[in-house]
Amino acid sequence: MVTQTDNDVRGTFYIVATPIGNLEDFTDRAKKVLTEVDFIAAEDTRHSKRLLNHFGIDTKLFALHDHNERDKANYIGSLLDEGKNLALVSDAGTPLISDPGYHVVNFLRQQGHKVVPVPGPSALITALCASGLPTDRFSFVGFLPAKSKSRRDEMSSWTPSQGTVVFYESTHRILDCLVDLEAVWGDRIQVALAREITKTFETFLSGSVADIHRILTEDSNQTRGEFVIMVSLPEQEEDNSEALKVLKVLLKELPVKQAAALAAEITGEKKNALYKQALALNES
Repeated sequence: MVTQTDNDVRGTFYIVATPIGNLEDFTDRAKKVLTEVDFIAAEDTRHSKRLLNHFGIDTKLFALHDHNERDKANYIGSLLDEGKNLALVSDAGTPLISDPGYHVVNFLRQQGHKVVPVPGPSALITALCASGLPTDRFSFVGFLPAKSKSRRDEMSSWTPSQGTVVFYESTHRILDCLVDLEAVWGDRIQVALAREITKTFETFLSGSVADIHRILTEDSNQTRGEFVIMVSLPEQEEDNSEALKVLKVLLKELPVKQAAALAAEITGEKKNALYKQALALNES
């Protein structure tokens, strides 16, 4: 493993969080770093330029996004080797959290470059702390698949051991996503929805999936913006049913998916429900 030494003359790569809406959330440290570095790598240079102009920061920008970050890694490494300091920003919030940057940071770490986080806003944490759902354990799953079947498969795989499940959703898929969530979990889950966090029309809704879907359907304004969805799953109930007994026996010899399918065929129980039980049993 390559590590950096204290006398390394190479530059530093900063990961800088920017506001997710309210510009007053931009920290003094973040502004100072962005002013003093030699270059800023930005997900969208046009978007970031507007933010920097607002604060009078004129540092040179170049684009770093999903389609070019692997190619840019060597370029960034060469600038650091020359003693240049660089910063990475995304369109909003903390870089790398469902945003580009992982490949670059991974490469720089392997090469022994110094990577320094400059913390600040994150939609994930900001939404979760005000959701009213359990926060002692949670799982962030980013954006769910675009197609309904794949989305439902993902939702079906969630287990109580994950804690509160948190994901992002876009305005044009939010209603379809809620339909899928209700189809998979029904009224067994509690949901919190955060919209336009820290912005003028910030909204938090909570309740059953059906409750939230109804509110969004009745008021189209509630379907606009950026969403963080948080789901509190039901606790695994102790079940001494015949289906569970069969499932436990099958799990001794078969993979989870096969055991659940065969148990469903033998007992007539729903395959999705048995699959979730099988995952929970397998983990324990």
